[in-house]
Amino acid sequence: MLIKKIISHTLSAVMVLIFVVLAVAVVVSRASGGEPTLFGYEIKSVLSGSMEPGIQTGSIVALKPGGDMTRFHKGDVITFMSEDNILITHRIVDASAKTAAGEVIYHTKGDNNDAADMTPVSSGNIVAEYTGVTIPYVGYAMNFAASKAGSVVLMIVPGLLLLLYALYSSWKALTALEKKDTVLPQAPPGTDIQP
Repeated sequence: MLIKKIISHTLSAVMVLIFVVLAVAVVVSRASGGEPTLFGYEIKSVLSGSMEPGIQTGSIVALKPGGDMTRFHKGDVITFMSEDNILITHRIVDASAKTAAGEVIYHTKGDNNDAADMTPVSSGNIVAEYTGVTIPYVGYAMNFAASKAGSVVLMIVPGLLLLLYALYSSWKALTALEKKDTVLPQAPPGTDIQP
């Protein structure tokens, strides 16, 4: 009976935790205009496997935006805006000297790619530096939560779960009351005490 109770409480706690994490991700992403931030770090979903095995597809990564974008060296991992307006996170394999405009040109490569990226990256196109923090698989949930279907699910499912939990709690309470009524001892005949 104790094991059943522990499992029940654990499952309830896990469900509540998952709900809270997803709800916070949706609220934060909506409030920040689509990209959540946490304690000054941007949280981004990884959509490709170019940096595997270190950064897996479907992970989320923490990025530190701002600062001097000419400070990076060979081996640093940066996130930059490509010519196609896509955010890419790759490793710097070479850095050229500053140009007349004061920008540094970086050559990048995905760890899982065979060759370096064809287009060099200007320091003006760098968005943030990768902090080394990655959480696998959460990116899938964040992408779903940010979609229209995900938003609907996150509004309907918690309500249904709360309703089901309320019904279950009521049923358990009624069952306990019925059990208590049937277990109450009957007074032996002839023991009625009249004042």
